[in-house]
Amino acid sequence: MPSEKALEQKKQIVADLADRIQGSVAGIIVDYKGISVEDDTKLRKELREADVKYTVVKNTLIKRAAEKAGLEGIDDVLNGTSAIATSENDYVAAARILQKFADSHDSFTVKTGYLDNKVISLEMVQSLAKLPSREVLLANVLGAFNAPIASFARAVQAIVDKSGEAPAEEAAEA
Repeated sequence: MPSEKALEQKKQIVADLADRIQGSVAGIIVDYKGISVEDDTKLRKELREADVKYTVVKNTLIKRAAEKAGLEGIDDVLNGTSAIATSENDYVAAARILQKFADSHDSFTVKTGYLDNKVISLEMVQSLAKLPSREVLLANVLGAFNAPIASFARAVQAIVDKSGEAPAEEAAEA
């Protein structure tokens, strides 16, 4: 039987992980077995740069934290080795990074994920992974907003250039 100290540590891990799950907009659970230390270090660095928290956790602790956070339907994938990646503000970063890593490493697999505290299918995780980053999406939206304004400015400039002289010069000569 575990000591009182070990039990308290596990309770704290479950509480912290439950808070992390509740405070995140998206999360991915992976089977991380069979990757080298070098690959794991690169993966963790990329996740950290994207502001994604990645932790290797025992399945029973993930299960209890998910139950405490109100995340249902995750139990069936909690076998073997498991790690959880969570993001507080980016819906696609964890899925994109981990799916790309899984595609290039045979033994590393994505098990499942969740969005806004609802479990999603593996197919949905793979679809999320194909979406561009938040910055790219915002740049596309801003480009779409900017296009009509830029077209109007070019049209006005073309009218001025076609008239030969600027209107201010004509008024000064009169």
